Amino acid sequence: MSAYAVGHLHAAAQHEDTFVYMERIQDTLDPFGGRFLVHGTEVEVREGEWPGHLVVIGFPDIHQARAWYDSDAYQEIVPLRTQYITADIVLVDGVAPGYDAADTAARMRQQAR
Repeated sequence: MSAYAVGHLHAAAQHEDTFVYMERIQDTLDPFGGRFLVHGTEVEVREGEWPGHLVVIGFPDIHQARAWYDSDAYQEIVPLRTQYITADIVLVDGVAPGYDAADTAARMRQQAR
């Protein structure tokens, strides 16, 4: 099942280190099957507020996502980003093929009783 690294970048300062981070990140993703799905685009806010930017990176599974984030190669470049960009980063499993939100609602309704 696919998994994702999702980043909500709040304050992104342009700095030479952040450019170097962006130039080097793909090489850290490749060994783990990671690829950018959302990067460098504006979000269209329909409800609430969304200050900042969104980054979504897809992986074959959650194990690959964790292995990428914890890898020496990625951890080496993390400070290039974190010194200049505040962000929330999460790793999350995707849903299985054929997922039906109504089934989840039924389980949640049953648990709430």
